[in-house]
Amino acid sequence: MDIEYLRDYCLSKSGTTEDFPFDKNTLVFKVVGKMFALAPLDQWEKGLASINLKANPEYALELRAAYESIQPGFHMNKKHWNTLDIYKGELSPKLIMALIDHSYDMVVKGMTKKKRQELNL
Repeated sequence: MDIEYLRDYCLSKSGTTEDFPFDKNTLVFKVVGKMFALAPLDQWEKGLASINLKANPEYALELRAAYESIQPGFHMNKKHWNTLDIYKGELSPKLIMALIDHSYDMVVKGMTKKKRQELNL
């Protein structure tokens, strides 16, 4: 999985935008202004591809126990965010996309009914 594939997948989700709110290296994907994925581009360029994704707290713990490549979110709330070390090769593209979906869904679930209707979900 390369950064362009990941970017295209994230942007295919309803209401998603991309931004660099923190610095010129951290690509952030948001749905209606709320973050659901962060990718440090400088790490991807070095061959150390990773992504931070939101997760249900219980599920986040399960994932960390099941996969060495999933750790508590780097520079994020460790209860709600995981960092996926994609470069290690342990995580399949199918699993990564499912975890992106989960992160997106978690953010959308926390929105008001009106905002969810704006997304046509």
